[in-house]
Amino acid sequence: MKKSLGAKTIIYPTPVLIVGTYDAAGKPNVMTAAWGSICCSSPPCVAVALRKATYTHGNIVLQGGFTISIPSEQHVSYADYLGMVSGKKTDKFAATALTPIKSNLVNAPYIKEFPFVLECKLIQQIELGLHTQFIGEILDIKADKGVLDQNGQLDIEKVKPILYAPEANRYFGIGTFLGNAFSIGQNVKKKS
Repeated sequence: MKKSLGAKTIIYPTPVLIVGTYDAAGKPNVMTAAWGSICCSSPPCVAVALRKATYTHGNIVLQGGFTISIPSEQHVSYADYLGMVSGKKTDKFAATALTPIKSNLVNAPYIKEFPFVLECKLIQQIELGLHTQFIGEILDIKADKGVLDQNGQLDIEKVKPILYAPEANRYFGIGTFLGNAFSIGQNVKKKS
């Protein structure tokens, strides 16, 4: 029998996303967010939910776009720090020595040192109580060559993305390969 845990903000996997924006003065800013996911295939879109109190929230509304940089396991301390301080008070790029790169598609920066980035044009925002869900159309994905497979596609085992366990405030790497999608399920048969 399952035990009720109540209504909580838990779903697995929970990705660690670094949202990049510029403020009104053109200062680059990034923040760590975990409430986000792909939300549409065509057009390709990602959704990220942010509290109105965050500096990034106002920047997205102002600029009409954002980036999402995906950190690797080796960047976990940076990812954690970027979610601990506000860009209103701290120049996070100066504090971390990470490098902001201006997107050529949206008015937002991404992080050079992180292996891949999504460049997103804001197409919708939905107010959801404490959070606003920003939906961005993915205009491009840029990736370091070192995280691509022999066919030029992203290789999750090379990216080594970070996962977040919200109820325990802990970070994890990815698990082991289990099987190929739209294939491994062929072995399941219904008994009638």
